[in-house]
Parts: sequence; structure tokens; C-alpha cells
Amino acid sequence: MDMQNTVTRTLARVIEAIDTSDGAGVKLRRSLGRGQGTRVDPFLMLDEFSSENPDDYVAGFPPHPHRGFETVTYMLDGHMRHEDHLGNRGELRSGGVQWMTAGRGIIHSEMPQQERGRMRGFQLWINLPAAEKMKAPAYRDLQPAELPVVELADGTRVKIIAGEFEHSGQITAGPIQGLTTAPIYLDVHLPAGASFAHPVATGHNAFIYIYEGSLSVGAAGASQPLPERSAGVLSPGDRIEAQAGPHGARFLLLAARPIGEPVVQHGPFVMNTPDEIRQAIADYQAGRFGERAQAQ
Repeated sequence: MDMQNTVTRTLARVIEAIDTSDGAGVKLRRSLGRGQGTRVDPFLMLDEFSSENPDDYVAGFPPHPHRGFETVTYMLDGHMRHEDHLGNRGELRSGGVQWMTAGRGIIHSEMPQQERGRMRGFQLWINLPAAEKMKAPAYRDLQPAELPVVELADGTRVKIIAGEFEHSGQITAGPIQGLTTAPIYLDVHLPAGASFAHPVATGHNAFIYIYEGSLSVGAAGASQPLPERSAGVLSPGDRIEAQAGPHGARFLLLAARPIGEPVVQHGPFVMNTPDEIRQAIADYQAGRFGERAQAQ
């Protein structure tokens, strides 16, 4: 990348995570998707769950439907079991990811397999374009060993879930590739005072979610602080820069190609028109959801 012609993205908007609950009463914090105007196309929602109190998570997420988008569950600590109405089952453990494409429809559950200890992680919803909303459902269970981690000389650690991480002329690819929205999903750990920089395609939307420590976003000398447990939506540009505070920082970096289509959401259904939502409800009620999901 020609550094003389790059445009470093700035912090354009902050979406603070608010306390809420979902499923059968699981306590979590929601930033993207917490209300109108808090989506970042194609990202629909980001939830963080984190607790050592089993009362906050043990009830889990009993069977519920989805249509028209993808869910990405990233487990930092804990153990959940995924099951769906098509007979699929997967174990999601500390450091692992499940990438599920709901497509035309799936009914699934995510239930804790622990009665004590810390459960911590994230669930991200990514929209699908109209041409893909009714494709067959699919899922991919990614074990920790399948997720590459790059360790830099200054102590920075970057886990690559989707897309690629570029540093010093080296490119490391994550396991999720080839999607229409071309997502980047990185989990970045910065030691105290360390700096981070990464190219992002011009025209792709991007945001950072900080879940530990303190972080300033933007070019050195002109950066802005991003409050902990907030999503920082970034301005247009082709480069992201950030600097950790005195206690370091842990954050998610997410970027993707926007879809640019109408979004009509009714709970777990995300389509393009109200008529499609009504059809989704009718199909669910009539038991017409999905075909056999395929592990990717």
C-alpha cells in the first residue's frame, strides 16, 4: 500500500453497548442493533455476553427461528452446544467460533453446557443480500486450532476469524473466505501503549468494538478515545489505526462490503420487504423452514 496516498479512518460515531437480555433471559450488552439507526451495513447486531454468575446465562437460548442473515458466535470462555431442527449438533468451546447461515430458515438452540464459571463471548449478525436470503441453511464450527493467531514483536496478538490480516508484507488468511460481503473479523490484543494499523478496502464499512482496556482510534496525534464496551463506527478511508492506553486493549475489528438494500426486520427474520417478513412468519408457523443444513 502506498502510504503517501492512504486515508486513515477516523471515529465517526460511537454506539455504546446497553444492558439487555435475550433468549430465556441471558444477560448481555448490545451495541449494534440496539435500536433504529444502529446498524452498520451489512452488520445488523453485536451482542457481548460476559458473566461468572450462572443465573445470568444458564437458561441459554432455547429453540428459535432465523431467516435471511448469518449469525457468528465467538466464544472467549465457556461451552455452549448448538442444535437445530435438521439434526445438526456442534460444540462451541473457549476460543471457538460458529458461523451459521440461516438462509431460507433454520430453528436452532444454543444452550450452555456448564453450571458454573465464566461464560464470555459475542454474537454478530451479518445481513445477506436479497439474492442469497433464500439459499439453503449452512453452518461451520471452527475449533480454536483452525483460527490463526499472529504474534508481533511488540506483544500484539491478532486472531483472524474472517478475511485477512496484513503486516510487514505478510498476509495471514482466516478460515472464512469467499462471502459476498467479504467480511474481516479480527480479535486484536494490544499491550500497553502499542499501536495497530491495518488496511481496509475503500468503500467497505468498518467498526471497532473494545471489550477490555482503553483505545484511541485514528492517526497518531489526531486520534479519539473509544469508550470501553462501545462500538466505534469508522469514517471512509483505506487504513485503520489505533493506539492502546496504559493498560492495553482488547478489541474486535469488523469490516465488510455494504449491501445497500432495504432492511426490514421482525425479530429473528431479516428480509427486504414487509411482504417477505409476512411470508417468513407464515412459513415458520406452517413448519416449512429450511432444508437439511450443510456443514461447510
